[in-house]
Amino acid sequence: MFLLRLFGWNIDKHTPEGVDKCVVVMGPHTSNWDFIIGRLAFASYGVNGHYLIKKELFFFPLGWFLKSIGGIPVDRKGKSNMTDLAVRHFKNNEKMFMVFTPEGTRSYNPKWKKGFYYIAQKANVPIYIGYMDYEKKIGGFHSKFTPTGDVEADIQYIKDILKQYKGKYPEKGID
Repeated sequence: MFLLRLFGWNIDKHTPEGVDKCVVVMGPHTSNWDFIIGRLAFASYGVNGHYLIKKELFFFPLGWFLKSIGGIPVDRKGKSNMTDLAVRHFKNNEKMFMVFTPEGTRSYNPKWKKGFYYIAQKANVPIYIGYMDYEKKIGGFHSKFTPTGDVEADIQYIKDILKQYKGKYPEKGID
């Protein structure tokens, strides 16, 4: 894509082949720019990523815009089950790349949210590990990951892959 090249980014052109539905774990997540660059990268793949976003941001006109770029409103305060909501979206759509930044924040966080893992298992979809490296200005899909059932070991495995990449603010990245 022209804008990515203009800013010096090289996005790996290999996408998950033959995959219509998956959970994408992106990292490291250290800046709001991650979303913009990631969104442009997904557009270059011809993939419409979807994102769980707090419902409070879905007011006019921002709500219209967020939905148009794949935003799915979620009530983080209510008793709704986000896992079930996400699984319903997988069931109700022929194509669904649901993107997660499991750090859950743009600041350093050694304790990742595990929802992406449970959503993938319950929806019976694969997990793909996506990366962005600001130092080398590269990004793409690293690999497919199949959960073993040992959540802690699996998350550590994903972290070990993603910690080789540098976020916009490396000190906030994965340890």
